[in-house]
Amino acid sequence: MAPVAKSYDYIVIGGGSGGSGAARRAAGWYGAKTVLIENGRSGGTCVNVGCVPKKMTWYFASVNETLKGARNYFYDVPKDVKFHFDKFKKRRDESIVRLNGAYERNWDREGIQLVQGTAKFTGPKEVEVELQDGSGTVTFTAPHILIATGGYPMLPENVEGAHHGITSDGFFDIEHLPKKIAVVGAGYIAVEMAGMLNAIGVEVHMFLRGETFLRTFDPMVQGTMTQAYEDAGVILHKNYKGFKTVERLDHNSATVPGGDSHKKWTDGPSPHKQLKITSNDGEIFECNELLWAIGRAPVIKNLNLDKIGIKLTEKGHIATDEYQNTNIEGLYAIGDVTGNFELTPVAIAAGRQLSNRLFGPPELKGSKLEYNHIPTVVFSHPEVGTIGLTEPQAIEQYGKENIKIYRTKFTAMYFDVFPPEEKAHHPTQYKIICAGPDEKVVGLHILGEGSGEMLQGFGVAIKMGATKSDFDRCV
Repeated sequence: MAPVAKSYDYIVIGGGSGGSGAARRAAGWYGAKTVLIENGRSGGTCVNVGCVPKKMTWYFASVNETLKGARNYFYDVPKDVKFHFDKFKKRRDESIVRLNGAYERNWDREGIQLVQGTAKFTGPKEVEVELQDGSGTVTFTAPHILIATGGYPMLPENVEGAHHGITSDGFFDIEHLPKKIAVVGAGYIAVEMAGMLNAIGVEVHMFLRGETFLRTFDPMVQGTMTQAYEDAGVILHKNYKGFKTVERLDHNSATVPGGDSHKKWTDGPSPHKQLKITSNDGEIFECNELLWAIGRAPVIKNLNLDKIGIKLTEKGHIATDEYQNTNIEGLYAIGDVTGNFELTPVAIAAGRQLSNRLFGPPELKGSKLEYNHIPTVVFSHPEVGTIGLTEPQAIEQYGKENIKIYRTKFTAMYFDVFPPEEKAHHPTQYKIICAGPDEKVVGLHILGEGSGEMLQGFGVAIKMGATKSDFDRCV
């Protein structure tokens, strides 16, 4: 006889930022009986292998940059300051463990039942979970089920030996820095990790299919940042034709299980990993590590979605409307699994608004997340901040004759004491894109020191409909 399913008001699959935000709003604010299912570490990608350890590593790299520049302020700092990346990595891991615990304590305090296991649908309102402790399965039912399983970094399918490289997940397992690394990709993850590694002395080679990186960003950002990275010593391989094979040459290659090649390498006191990469046009490249940053895919493989007929987008994400509804009544999806603005605060906001709509008072029944004018920051070197339309997008939407562009570039005062050749390595540029006779600000793009925090205020202003004259009136 099959075990009786446990009944809840709300089933949330995925304990990352979006799932946690949705569950806490439903249970903590509105008293919904909620079960949260997670088969990994609490907090999801952002906490464990994303924003949090990334930003901490960015700070680590930024300290090194500050020390390098200190001599320009007449500090007697040695050119090669010794640092201990392995000790930093240990401290960073300890911080993550504390955050894992904080998430779980918050869930417990708000009455959310955490179930550790892998979920799959057995019906439109029913989920079966294979428990991680090996004790079997348990079944849950609810009128409302949210899929918030996130995404994962992809490996290329057509490159023999691709598993000898690592993804962004493996980046956070590194204890001993490689001397030379190949970074494949042109998006913000590739740019951030290449910038951090370069800032702490790793020889970084970036492989780009085009002439610039950050190609979804404004042309000012693309051109200026690509040049800034070249000036800072990152070696760019532009218009590369793709890799054919990746071979592992060091003695550990035969002992590495399951493709987690970085695991064995980081066990020793020093890096011995050696890779030989052959491109499609026959060129040979050797390095100590290869980082694939070629995109992310939704975590849906084990959910059994075909059984219940959930529709997917052309790119394989779960299709949703503006209210996070799937095509199945009572089933919802938020965050990276939907492919919409794959950013942590977006997933949190979408989850909270969904729970407001499902369990809140009548006046919140129309709650939904507005996906326009979402500020985005790239923790590159220097930082990039952007909100709204790029210049090409504004021209397409409003017509070239109806937009006006304001630009400025200068040397930030911090670098005023630097020699001219070093100043050139630290650009600051701002760009405002305005539309219509009232010059409403429809796009803003900034790069330079402090851009990440600066964008917060700009984001509020532009969300409120600021015009160029509003900017000018602010003293």
